[in-house]
Amino acid sequence: MSSKTTAVFHRHLHQLPPRAVSGAGVYLTDADGKHYLDASGGAAVSCLGHGHPDVLAAMHAQIDKLAYAHTSFFTTEVAETLAENLIQNAPQGMSHVYFVSGGSEAMEAAMKMARQYFVEAGQPQRKHFIARRQSYHGNTLGALAVGGNQWRREPFAPILIPVTHVSPCYPYREQLADETPEQYGLRLAQELEETILRLGADQVIAFVAETLGGATAGVLVPVPGYFKAVREVCDRYGVLLILDEVMCGMGRTGTLHACEAEGVVPDIMAIAKGLGGGYQAIGAVLAQKRIVEAMSSGSGFFQHGHTYLGHPVACAAALAVQQVIERDGLLARVCESGARLEGLLRAALGGHPNVGDIRGRGLFWGVEIVRDREKKTPFDPALRIHARIKKEAFSRGLMVYPMGGTVDGHYGDHVLLAPAFITSNDEFDVIVQRLTDAIKTAVSTA
Repeated sequence: MSSKTTAVFHRHLHQLPPRAVSGAGVYLTDADGKHYLDASGGAAVSCLGHGHPDVLAAMHAQIDKLAYAHTSFFTTEVAETLAENLIQNAPQGMSHVYFVSGGSEAMEAAMKMARQYFVEAGQPQRKHFIARRQSYHGNTLGALAVGGNQWRREPFAPILIPVTHVSPCYPYREQLADETPEQYGLRLAQELEETILRLGADQVIAFVAETLGGATAGVLVPVPGYFKAVREVCDRYGVLLILDEVMCGMGRTGTLHACEAEGVVPDIMAIAKGLGGGYQAIGAVLAQKRIVEAMSSGSGFFQHGHTYLGHPVACAAALAVQQVIERDGLLARVCESGARLEGLLRAALGGHPNVGDIRGRGLFWGVEIVRDREKKTPFDPALRIHARIKKEAFSRGLMVYPMGGTVDGHYGDHVLLAPAFITSNDEFDVIVQRLTDAIKTAVSTA
């Protein structure tokens, strides 16, 4: 089927993807009956796999009761219950949840929430956001502006707000030979402090960071102590810490919130993908009590909104997903399965001449591909190694999430894995075998 036979504006205009017709467990099936093992959850979304009966039942029940009510007129029981569930399990001090329809919307809302907080608190001069190179925070204009991926930003640069970017926590490439991981983290925190002072200590709204770097950098795991040092710097100058856990949160790394393992509490946090597991479009912003109180005692409202905020069916799906994760003890399973997946990846690819780094936590893993392992030299971007790997994996019935520009937005390739929490041991074996074959074929034919 050519692109001329579709009226859908697809992501790629020169090719038409196969039609997915059904999903069950960790597999999707296309119109030709071919099965694909989903090892990336789409884009780290499908934490419970596809067709989970408890989630489907909750959605059906909500549709029969109430499909939609606009939040300027009503709240709903299911939205209130989901918010209570999230706050009960949230980092200390979080008091309220603002529901949206996805990760980009969550980050957009988080930025506006942070700005309005300072307006309400009598510090309207604060105007700067600081984020990190090679970060990804979404594709709306505000989220794209704080994102640090040059390839994504470049076409839209003239219409993006100015944002200052500092170094990512990328030890494989940027930790010095004579530095310990802890020293490296402190150096990065010092860079953040120097940037705040350069912009003006009373001029910065927030530092924005993915707790674990995701799509554009291939799972960057923070070194020990990094986020604690960052938190201290932010506190020193009254700068908010906004953590983007859209991809790495909601159990993906083995704790419900990735920041738990770092021992830090953000002021504002964005969640999405694993919140609803792909069953409906939903995201959320979690806010510290003082953020909400500043607005409550000031203007009395958040000057922001979308049509589908707190959508009842989306909230019902997300509530069911979270209840299944808790009931079935899936966070513990993520830790156990993650250790198994790491072992399989290191055994199969740890010595491969074109695998530079294997990094991750829980069921969130990245494999960085290089031309020269010793020198860490990336492949020529024109070869599009990441796209070759995706094609080879897909032909073998495996869905992975590769991307190019890992190093600087132009050079570098990686593969991201984010399998469902319900993936079996046998299925992990299949994932690693098919991925290994795909990488070997892709680099050997480049």
